[in-house]
Amino acid sequence: MNRNVVLVILAVLVMTLGVSAGTINGKISGVSGESVVYVDTIQGKKFAAPAEHPVMNQKGLLFQPHILVVQAGTTVDFLNSDKVAHNAFWPSFQQGASRGPGKNLGTWPQGEKRSFKFDQPGVAPLLCNVHSEMSGYIVVVPTPYYATTDGSGNYKIENIPDGQYNIVGWHEGTKKQAKPVAVSGEVTVDLTLSK
Repeated sequence: MNRNVVLVILAVLVMTLGVSAGTINGKISGVSGESVVYVDTIQGKKFAAPAEHPVMNQKGLLFQPHILVVQAGTTVDFLNSDKVAHNAFWPSFQQGASRGPGKNLGTWPQGEKRSFKFDQPGVAPLLCNVHSEMSGYIVVVPTPYYATTDGSGNYKIENIPDGQYNIVGWHEGTKKQAKPVAVSGEVTVDLTLSK
């Protein structure tokens, strides 16, 4: 093997050994349906916004998915896949204990989309002023470390650098809950959410 290739492989191995990544898993109880779990803001750490635009589809007179989780700085594409016109708006943007202004993206026909960049962490409760029965959520989290629960309330967040964090659980219609956690290897954090 070429000496330079061996040196590069050794350098990569040394750098990899110096960075440990852990996993947080657990269960959300007290609610039924999908919940969101994420690592809260990490002091002094900034994360690049993802280049990919996730899609919030309007199909079958529903927002699909019902809950879309994105990292702050992400641009979301709102697509209309129905044969009728749709609108997308959120009356306010919940940031912690305060509410910021909402946004109305307008109304558009099938096959078209509108995009919006969510710069700040918080929750946007989605509505359609053409179809009042439609609702959904965009949950904007401050880090790339997040997960949604399965049908039994279980979650797993992987590849978190070792350290001290706050983990937050969110579910529509309840108060979010935060717990401190020390990540080193695999740790379990269970949360109970309530109104």
